[in-house]
Amino acid sequence: MGSFSIWHWLIVLLVVILIFGTKKLRNMGSDLGGAVKGFKEGMRSEDEAAQKLRDDDRVSESEAKNKTQHKD
Repeated sequence: MGSFSIWHWLIVLLVVILIFGTKKLRNMGSDLGGAVKGFKEGMRSEDEAAQKLRDDDRVSESEAKNKTQHKD
């Protein structure tokens, strides 16, 4: 009742191939890969947008400090 051996996994793989067929599995794999790629690109663009906002805030703070220093 412990973990599955390699033979168990091979039988499961064989059953899945028999049920779905190799073409359908290939399509599902490419769809899953495209979804993961889209997720990574979305996360990257979100990180870049957050970094740009932080940079803009730093520039705004330094400009505000410069303006208050010149008034004195």
